Amino acid sequence: MAQETVPAGASLPPHLAQEFTEARTNGCVGTRLLSEDARCRVWTIVLPPGARISFHTHVLDYFWTAVTAGRARSHYGDGRVAEVDYEAGDIQHLSFAAGESMTHDLANVGNTELIFTTVEFLDSANPPLDLPAATRAEATPKAA
Repeated sequence: MAQETVPAGASLPPHLAQEFTEARTNGCVGTRLLSEDARCRVWTIVLPPGARISFHTHVLDYFWTAVTAGRARSHYGDGRVAEVDYEAGDIQHLSFAAGESMTHDLANVGNTELIFTTVEFLDSANPPLDLPAATRAEATPKAA
């Protein structure tokens, strides 16, 4: 996984600033919730070239893995922009202490479909953000 980061210092462009503000309570960290039980939520992100998942907020400990290779760009609230080249099988674990979070978007700026799997752990230091009923209705219970 190769990453290029534009340093912080500038604020978000106006068209993204409002979306960022509204996303502080958006716990939809994928394009589809695949499964949820008392311990975890399993998400997928599927982004064709040029597609973007809007700003969302991570409050739970989680990990992601890249299912496919590709290139993505994320914007963060401090104005930082990161572009990353992913290889299939890349993985990263992230943890948040009580009161900590991360809000960002993710855009596929490559020329291949970009797919990730994300697993959030509900027993983290922060309570999970609420999800819309429609998002939860599509998820299947995780097998015991």
